[in-house]
Amino acid sequence: MADVHHLAPSKRPYVAVVGPGDADGEHAWLAEEVGARLAEAGAVVVTGGLGGVMEAACRGAKSRRGQTLALLPGDDRTAANGWVDVAVATGMGEMRNALIVRAADALIAIGGGPGTLSELGFALKTGRPVVGLASWDIEGMITASEPAEAVARALRHSSSAVS
Repeated sequence: MADVHHLAPSKRPYVAVVGPGDADGEHAWLAEEVGARLAEAGAVVVTGGLGGVMEAACRGAKSRRGQTLALLPGDDRTAANGWVDVAVATGMGEMRNALIVRAADALIAIGGGPGTLSELGFALKTGRPVVGLASWDIEGMITASEPAEAVARALRHSSSAVS
């Protein structure tokens, strides 16, 4: 992928990192590594802005001076985790999962719960590339075994979606 660090954020790839809001341990570590590698590649990290995988991905991105965008379920922007640059309070509850998918050029799913599954369904339905890392293996998903591979695959498969 070409160097995109010099581009305005709106011209960079947007990659959503999705997973359980209560994740810790291995899933949190994977998400933090994914966030850091996405930032190093110049991508904007999109999440639901709360805890678990979302917070870890944002923390990883900020550790590499990356940019983060959160689409929150409630009405309060201040509910975002402390690693979010831009917080959008949607007031839509879990329906904001569709917005996360539509805002992203690709998704990386880490772990999973019902909310993550809804995001995967929306992404596959809309033709967004979905990379699974320690997540489900659903038809149409791309699998990866470690963070660098997940990021490379997400960026490679999203290149046609980025202008």
